[in-house]
Amino acid sequence: MIRKTFEHEIQQVKDEVLALGSMVEHAIIGSVEALKKRDFKASEKLIAEDKEINRKRFDIENQLMILIATQQPMAHDLRLLASTMEIISELERMGDYAKGIANINIRMGEEKLLKPLIDIPRMAERGASMLHRALTAFVNEDVDTAKKIPLEDDEVDELYTQIYHELMMFIIQDPKSIERANWLLWVAHNLERVADRVTNICERTVFIATGEFSEINSSDG
Repeated sequence: MIRKTFEHEIQQVKDEVLALGSMVEHAIIGSVEALKKRDFKASEKLIAEDKEINRKRFDIENQLMILIATQQPMAHDLRLLASTMEIISELERMGDYAKGIANINIRMGEEKLLKPLIDIPRMAERGASMLHRALTAFVNEDVDTAKKIPLEDDEVDELYTQIYHELMMFIIQDPKSIERANWLLWVAHNLERVADRVTNICERTVFIATGEFSEINSSDG
């Protein structure tokens, strides 16, 4: 009976992590969409919603600390609880990146975008997709999937490099465009960091399932 209760509480925590992940996915996609449309109200709403992401993260953390203190877990269970603590921290940071993009949109004011956004939305969609699948792998302790997802980081890096070179060309052609180029470069940088955080989640998933912790690099593929 005690074990069943513990397993039920663990499942509740996992459900809360998925809910937090969904909030972060929404923030990532929404922040770029608001930038693309230059929708200041949408950006302000996302910034306000970041407080909810932070609150949920700390609520989950509190649940985890109670479980660790009251259940005194060992081996796999301890790895799961401790790693979940790290995973929700990664999710909160991703939320911060989305909030950063929303802030950039507002700080740009009435300044027009230097160029239409094509690759930046692709980066956001790729990062959100990687995150969604990484959290599913975490819940299912799916090691194979957790090891494959980080390999997609190469695609995100390629998009970032492409954006960087394109923005540098704008600056070379018109040095006065440097500020507008920098805004977009920071957006792309934030999205690149999202993919890096997803890799950290995948590494934790492998650790939970196997007890072995090692870095998963795209070059390993």
